[in-house]
Amino acid sequence: MLKASFEIITRAGKESFTIREFDRKGFSAPFHYHPEYELTFITQGKGERFVGSDMSAFEENDLVLLGADLPHCWKLDTPKDTTAGSFVIQFSPDFLGGHFFDTPELSRISDLLKKSNSGIEFSGRIKNQVRESMQQMLLEKDNFERLLLFLKILHSLSLSDQYRLLNKNTDSEAYSHDNRERILKVFAYIVEHFRSDISVANAAATIGMTTNAFCRYFKKMTRKTFIETVIDYRISYATQLLVQTDYNITNICYECGFRDISHFYKMFTARMQMSPLNYRKRFLNTINLS
Repeated sequence: MLKASFEIITRAGKESFTIREFDRKGFSAPFHYHPEYELTFITQGKGERFVGSDMSAFEENDLVLLGADLPHCWKLDTPKDTTAGSFVIQFSPDFLGGHFFDTPELSRISDLLKKSNSGIEFSGRIKNQVRESMQQMLLEKDNFERLLLFLKILHSLSLSDQYRLLNKNTDSEAYSHDNRERILKVFAYIVEHFRSDISVANAAATIGMTTNAFCRYFKKMTRKTFIETVIDYRISYATQLLVQTDYNITNICYECGFRDISHFYKMFTARMQMSPLNYRKRFLNTINLS
C-alpha cells in the first residue's frame, strides 16, 4: 500500500542535530515525514517540491524550513541528473532541551519554528548567507562551533521578512494520529499519480474506505473534494510548464494529467482567471520589461 513513509533520522553519538550533504540519490526519497525539523538548501538541480498539500517548482538556491511531521519530498525534472545536490540540517524540537527556545532571547526563533509547521520558503539575500554558513558547518570539526553556526542560521532566518508559507491553511496539528496517517497516505498517492490516470476509488482503497465514505472523509479533513485537490496539483504543474518550457498548450494539458483540452482550458481559466496562453504571454511580457 502506498503511503507517506515515516523516516527515522539517525545521529552520531556526540551530535544533537545532523547536517549532511546529498547528491542526486537524496532526491529519490518518497513522500515522507519525521518528527525532526528540517532545513534544506538545494545546491544543484530543479524539479517539483511537495510539502504537505503544496506543490512548487524548485531550483538551485531553493531554501525551505519544514516543521515536525510535515510530509515532503523533492522530485527532479530529470531523475538521472548527476548534478543535483543539497545541504540538509535535521533537528528535534528539544535538541537543546525542552525549554531552550522559550527564553526571551530566543523568542524570534521560537516564532520561526512555529511558522515552520506550515513550511517556509525563503527568498532574497538570506539564501546565500545560509548557503555559506551551511558550507562552513560541513567543514567545521568542532561540535561547539558547528552549533554556534547553526544557531546563527536560525537567528538570521527568524529576522528575515522575505518568505512564503507553503501551507497557510494547514490543519495538520489538529489531526489525530490516525487521521494524520490516513491523510498522508492519500497525499502520497496524489503526489505519485496526479500526472497520470488517478481515481477516487484507488485513493479510497489506499486507506481502506468505500468511495462514498472516502469522499466525505477527505472533504471533512481538507475542506476540498479529492478531485478539486488533484486539479489544484495539475494546474500548479501547468503554470510551471508554461513559464519554464516552450511546450505547446496541448502537450502541457496531457503532461499535467488532463485528458481533454477543453476541460483543461476551463479548469485553468477558473483558477487563474486567464487562459493558459495568456498566462504565458503575461509572464513573457513581465520578463521583457524587467
